[in-house]
Amino acid sequence: MAEKRDYYEVLGVDKNADDAALKKAFRQLAKKYHPDMNPGDKDAEQKFKEVQEAYAVLSDADKRRQYDQFGHAAFEGGAGGAGGFDFSGMDMGDIFGDLFGDFFGGGRRSADTNGPRKGANLRASVRITFEEAIFGCEKELEIVLKDECSSCHGTGAKPGTSPETCHKCGGRGKVMYTQQSLFGTVQNVQTCPDCGGSGKVVKEKCPGCRGTGYISSKKRIKVTIPAGIDNGQSVRIRDKGEPGRNGGPRGDLLVEVVVSRHPIFQRQDMNIYSTAPISYSQAALGGEVRINTVDGDVLYEVKPGTQTDTRIRLKGKGVPSLRSKTVRGDHYVTLVIQVPTGLNEAAKDALRKFDAETGNSLHSDTKKAEKPRKKSFKEKIKESLEDL
Repeated sequence: MAEKRDYYEVLGVDKNADDAALKKAFRQLAKKYHPDMNPGDKDAEQKFKEVQEAYAVLSDADKRRQYDQFGHAAFEGGAGGAGGFDFSGMDMGDIFGDLFGDFFGGGRRSADTNGPRKGANLRASVRITFEEAIFGCEKELEIVLKDECSSCHGTGAKPGTSPETCHKCGGRGKVMYTQQSLFGTVQNVQTCPDCGGSGKVVKEKCPGCRGTGYISSKKRIKVTIPAGIDNGQSVRIRDKGEPGRNGGPRGDLLVEVVVSRHPIFQRQDMNIYSTAPISYSQAALGGEVRINTVDGDVLYEVKPGTQTDTRIRLKGKGVPSLRSKTVRGDHYVTLVIQVPTGLNEAAKDALRKFDAETGNSLHSDTKKAEKPRKKSFKEKIKESLEDL
């Protein structure tokens, strides 16, 4: 017979783990290995039983104390008279009630499965320009929405008839299945497969909606895009999602915003970055430079002797805050000096004169900078013979 694994190792917890940590670990593993989630998998079934056994011991203070002192022998009648332990006496109702409530929407936390429920959210996307993301805009989307059928008023039943109480679940919207486990009988709560949790069954379907209770149609929805929104963020439009069930409210429409790239500007958080070309004369002598911003062109006074890659800051020319339109980021501009091309002779002469006045870099002594030429083998032999 294979040796039993350490219970703490089975649950993947430390020996000092508290009750909350034990319960959390058990829930995760029980979900993972439960037979209903792994049909026909004998290995998963065995691991599920192993997890049940480990939790049954460690969740009981007295049994955990015995296990810590004697190990598995504490429940085999061979350790200090501790005596055996009958696992079938364990009450796992609480933990399995929570567990199966997570699995199937039933259990203690969702007992009213046929009560009013909010409809599911719908998702859509809209593409906008860089400037529209900065200043906000309005867009119109065409989406398919479900509305209550005017013939049956959402019941799904043929006019003149009514939905009947589901015989399988008795109108409760859930059914209970009994399963034998290592600990005895375990009851699993699941959504009723016949009525889908509504507790009602339509015998004669409405011809207008074919029993669904809803009519689908294309509708145009206006979306207000707030100033400062970033790529990938979403706008929520209340009550434009799927209809609710049993009188519940509609879900919402979540519109994801896709911002197109800009040829000049780049965004990072609330700041904008770009480059601006300046002439050699502007960099050397200073003067006004025209710079593109999202607010239009602005004039900036460049200091004399400005070097290429100098970064300047245009305060308050960035992206507005989503929380306050009066708060804006900044625009950082990197100045890049452009080298003139297509010079005529007069311009070239002017540059030569300028160079002569500022270091004469065009007429430096290249001879001093030249490296001595290596002599050939014949030249070396000739010099040797001349020295004799």
